[in-house]
Amino acid sequence: MGSARQASHGSSPRAKLPRVSDTAPISLADGLLGSGPRRSLWLAEALAGAAAHEHPRLVGAQTADVCIVGGGFTGLWTALELRTRDPSASVAVVESDICGAGASGRNGGFAMTWWSKFPSLRKLCGPEAALELGHRSTRAVTQIGEFCEQRGLEGCFEQSGWVWAATNPSQVDAWDATLNALDAAGIAPFLALSRAELAELSGSPTHLAGVLDPGTASVQPARLARELARAAHDGGVSVFERSPVRSIEADARAADGSHRTRVLTAGGAVVCEQVVVAVNAWAARIPEIGRGLVVVASDVIATEPAPERLEEMGLATQVAISDSRRLVNYYRRTGDGRMVFGKGGGAVAFGGRIGASFDDPQGRADEIHRQLQRVYPTLWDVPVARRWSGPIDYSLSGLPFFVRLSAMPSVLVGAGFSGNGVGPSRLAGEALARMTLEGGDGGLPEPLTRVPAKPLPPEPVRYLAARAVRAAVARKERDEDLGRRPGRSARFVAALDPTSFADRRVPR
Repeated sequence: MGSARQASHGSSPRAKLPRVSDTAPISLADGLLGSGPRRSLWLAEALAGAAAHEHPRLVGAQTADVCIVGGGFTGLWTALELRTRDPSASVAVVESDICGAGASGRNGGFAMTWWSKFPSLRKLCGPEAALELGHRSTRAVTQIGEFCEQRGLEGCFEQSGWVWAATNPSQVDAWDATLNALDAAGIAPFLALSRAELAELSGSPTHLAGVLDPGTASVQPARLARELARAAHDGGVSVFERSPVRSIEADARAADGSHRTRVLTAGGAVVCEQVVVAVNAWAARIPEIGRGLVVVASDVIATEPAPERLEEMGLATQVAISDSRRLVNYYRRTGDGRMVFGKGGGAVAFGGRIGASFDDPQGRADEIHRQLQRVYPTLWDVPVARRWSGPIDYSLSGLPFFVRLSAMPSVLVGAGFSGNGVGPSRLAGEALARMTLEGGDGGLPEPLTRVPAKPLPPEPVRYLAARAVRAAVARKERDEDLGRRPGRSARFVAALDPTSFADRRVPR
């Protein structure tokens, strides 16, 4: 693969941007997540065998119309969409590790719609825009399936739906507010499940109640991310791996006298007109973005294959399941008969810094295993084969946002997927490509094109408060699992969580 080709400026549409002089560089340097034993199950599978393919490091100076920082779902969908909308545009993707090594290869593999977030969408964007976004998110999941089919990714996509479940009495009917809002809008994307239907679908009688969104799919996320990188390369995008970006600098003067933006790595640079930053939680290191995010870890374990045991339980599909607690449990079987079980809200980042606790759940893995055994007690003796963690960029609105940096307008940032990015990243790629080529809002409602703001304390108070809130939520939910009423102090502190899902009834 050659270097990014020189931009062809002819009649291609480009967003007209104001020039900002003497702008401080954007620093993104922050340690990589681990490799080897701490690679996710998904990435280990994707890299196995002769089919594994890596892209070159960035060496020397390259030029492009657009440089995308981040080789995950959002960055790669954006790259493909840019080339589809403007085949003359030169695009480079720069990834710090390998494509799919970050959040895109460390999640539970749920490609979800936005119907569960409908009340938040309606409150923030209005009822008509909320409906449109819900339908667009459903289409995004379909498009992911179409991509997998076109690229021959067998076993990578299964549209078995998502169960929004209750595993203790306090969680029952947590979805009522969402279903009522959808009903008032004249749409019913969720299906009601009897307890018998729920037990049959999930393979566990532990679930007390639940509803099904049939539009959700389970994917092998790292295989999907790796194939997106190959598709981008095949489509003329220059993909560079193992090239951590140290900084982004504005107003580099090109030979023709125009002003460009430079994306600097240890081994080279991309000089470009515009930059799209799609780095998930690492975007919190940008002050303008970080004020709208709270970064926490999500921890995952995967068992050894036990397909016969799962068949005995009746768990025949890869249906995605989440319970209704704040520190959510999410789980599914895999095609080869493993159980993958994750839990949100592990470690909390100080100042947006992502360290070793976001790579390995360590002691937190024991609690995840206990939760797996609580939901699926017959799997008590199935060994855990792999564990890993990853960062989640929780938005203060619960919804992602896509903004041009005020101090450096040549830089677009997409962030805040709040643990639901696999499906919506496809929609995000379309929006970011349009914003890059045309300017404007990319077809998104205005509230999704600004950083959400709530009055949060500065560090270190913010970090200490987040730890206290997380501990209170965990204490409250532990009591609820045991059938006890949580103490008043735990309920009070837990209610201070600024990232609580507005779409769920939060038991008090």
